Amino acid sequence: AVKSGIGICGWVLLILSGLFAAITFPISIWFCVKIIQEYERAVVFRLGRIITGKARGPGLMFILPCTDTFIKVDLRVISFAIPPQEILTKDSVTTTVDGVVYYKVENAIKSVANVNNVHVATAQLAQTTLRNILGTQTLSSILSNREEIAHNIQTILDNATHQWGVNVERVEMRDVRLPVQMQRAMAAEAEAVREARAKIVAAEGEMNASRALKEASMVICESPAALQLRYLQTLTTIASENNSTIVFPIPIDLLQGLSKK
Repeated sequence: AVKSGIGICGWVLLILSGLFAAITFPISIWFCVKIIQEYERAVVFRLGRIITGKARGPGLMFILPCTDTFIKVDLRVISFAIPPQEILTKDSVTTTVDGVVYYKVENAIKSVANVNNVHVATAQLAQTTLRNILGTQTLSSILSNREEIAHNIQTILDNATHQWGVNVERVEMRDVRLPVQMQRAMAAEAEAVREARAKIVAAEGEMNASRALKEASMVICESPAALQLRYLQTLTTIASENNSTIVFPIPIDLLQGLSKK
């Protein structure tokens, strides 16, 4: 069925077109029978009006000569790259971002009747949406929340292209390029953070070591014999490490003990 309103002249043309196809049979098969692939659908126009119902295909399709025309629509997933977009972030940093969009046509009739070129329109809308969304984010948010931002862009695109019969399945942000000066500043900041962490770790280690030494000294002070034993162990260690002559003081208490013997 075709939408009403073709008028008497329209019906006359349809009858003449059918008679022409019948008279020229079987030659008319070559221009009246079309093949639609499994991944395609055909939107048929009869006297300039879309034939109501679903798009035709896949398989064989019959059209009337002179009065019928059709447009094939590919239903497979299509991807396109968003060209690098120069963006001013919320914290006044200029950056360049590009991405990839994956989408497919779900309603062939809407994609033909509601928009001039569904592929160009989707690509242009993706560019403007990317700029608008990233313009409301800070640089740190863009770098740390790329997946979340990409999901938001995908949702906005899907809602906007629904009236075109398009389903946006996925959006990815591929590369975020920063100015050279900003890269150097971020590298210096990261280096400063690493140095600060290293100093904190070293300070904590020294503090733990000093606590251990304090506890050990308190234990040794309680026993003079333990102090002398520790002294002798230290001398033995020094003597075993090198063959140099070493001059070291001897505690008076130790000498007094030896003299008494």
